[in-house]
Amino acid sequence: MIQYYDAPDIQKRITEIIDILKFDHIDQENLHCIRSRGSTSKRTIARIHGLGRIWQTALDMKPTYIIEVIHEQFDYYPPKSQDRTLIHELMHIPQTAKGGFRHHKDHVTHENVETWYRRYVQRRKELGLDKL
Repeated sequence: MIQYYDAPDIQKRITEIIDILKFDHIDQENLHCIRSRGSTSKRTIARIHGLGRIWQTALDMKPTYIIEVIHEQFDYYPPKSQDRTLIHELMHIPQTAKGGFRHHKDHVTHENVETWYRRYVQRRKELGLDKL
């Protein structure tokens, strides 16, 4: 049975990534991070969930996203791979950030993730954060 837990460590890392990469279209108050345990998935490291527009309307809520990291996979990856994974998940949030997603075939590609990851590493260096 899958269990879900708050992931403040992931939330902190996501906040840093958003700030450094200037993903200003993402409303951090409506972006939540969860760690799941008990998944039998072998290929899924993390995933993003969105509150669809019909739910937003029915519940009178703003667009909301949840990034779920899967303990059995994510927590055993090296930090650089974890950062790439978190960037990958954030890239699924479109500029409109209204609850929908950008897809792998046109935007969230390996090449684009690598480009954003390199920018992230470079900006961390420029800000002196890689020395921490």
